[in-house]
Amino acid sequence: MESAKPLSRKNARRRKYLARIWEEATTAVLGRLNAEGFLGYWSAAAGDEAADSRDRGYADRLVGAEKVVFSRMLTKAPWERTRIANGSVMDVVSDLKASGEGDILVNSSASLIKSLLSADMIDRPYLLICLDIAGGGARLFEDGLPGTTWRVAHQETGERGKIALVYDRVR
Repeated sequence: MESAKPLSRKNARRRKYLARIWEEATTAVLGRLNAEGFLGYWSAAAGDEAADSRDRGYADRLVGAEKVVFSRMLTKAPWERTRIANGSVMDVVSDLKASGEGDILVNSSASLIKSLLSADMIDRPYLLICLDIAGGGARLFEDGLPGTTWRVAHQETGERGKIALVYDRVR
């Protein structure tokens, strides 16, 4: 049964943004901590009849996609359609690009994204900018990255100033 709670504009935009991220993705690459948080939540949402159908749609895509989790601690894949990788991020992603169809999504795993940016292996970053000043934290764009050129493929601004940006790599 569908939830009768009206959908706020904020949640509608978030769901639209999530759908855009997954439109062409067939594979998800995650770090262990990110995977535990994401898959713990979204696996439950996929089976929750009370969840909004758009949340279930995103959850179904994540749960149903091939997933590669980078971990030196996990020895067994805790989710369906998941394999554990503990080798080079660049080697594994290169193999995925060569052998798969569809896009490879790296969702919120900063250490993996940094490695792939350094190797110039990211073609389309989706950035959600929320100006909440925490006073510190990990930097996504480290000094020493190779020079690259990008063009804006999509942009939108939320009510409270959040900005969703999608860039395409210019090669």
